[in-house]
Amino acid sequence: MAISHLLSPLPSLTFFQTRNLTLTGRSSSSLPLNSNPHFPKPSPARERAATLVLRSKGDDSVDASDRLISAVCYFYPFFDGIQYGKFIITQYQPFQILIQPLFPAIKAFKSFPFNGFLIFITLYFVVVRNQNFSRYVRFNTMQAIVLDVLLIFPDLLERSFNPTDGFGLDVVMSLDSTVFLFLLVSLIYGFSACLFGLVPRLPIVADAADRQVL
Repeated sequence: MAISHLLSPLPSLTFFQTRNLTLTGRSSSSLPLNSNPHFPKPSPARERAATLVLRSKGDDSVDASDRLISAVCYFYPFFDGIQYGKFIITQYQPFQILIQPLFPAIKAFKSFPFNGFLIFITLYFVVVRNQNFSRYVRFNTMQAIVLDVLLIFPDLLERSFNPTDGFGLDVVMSLDSTVFLFLLVSLIYGFSACLFGLVPRLPIVADAADRQVL
C-alpha cells in the first residue's frame, strides 16, 4: 500500500507537500552508553568519543517492566516529529518500509492536536516526578521529554524561514532530513538499549535529563 494512501487521513502528516514544509535541526554522531545504574556523568574523554559503546551489566539488575516502559517512551519524540521526515520518506522506499508498521500508532497520536501536550504532562508528572518508579525509568522518560522539547527550535525556524525554491529550499530539505534521522537514530538507540537494560545517553539531552531526575 502506498505511503500516501496510508497517511492521507492525517492533516498534520503532510509527507507529500514537500514544497511547503520546512524545519531545521541538529544531529550528532556520538551516542555513548553508560551501563552503571547510578548514572555517573561521563568523563571529558568519553564526551569526545565519536563511537557508540555498548556495555552489558552482566546481570538482570533492571526489571523487565522498567525496561519496557523506558523503551516505549522513546516513541514519543519520534511520533511528535515524524513529519520532519517528509522528504526522506517520500524519496527512499526503505524508510517507507521501516516506518509503515508504525502508521496506526502515528495516526492515533496525530488524531487529536493536543495529544502531544497531554502525553508530555502525563510523562512528566506521573512518571518523572513519581518516586514509585525507579530512577532508570524516570531518567529515560525525562530524556525522551527533553528530546521532544528540543523540537521547538526547528519549529520556530520553520515559522520564520520558509523558502519555496532554489538553494534555500535545498538547505531546508537537508536540515529537515537531519532532524528526522536524528529522531530515528535516537528511537532505535534508546529503545534497543533499554530492552537490554543499558542506559542510553543522548548528547546534550542526557545531561539535561540528569538535572531533572532527583
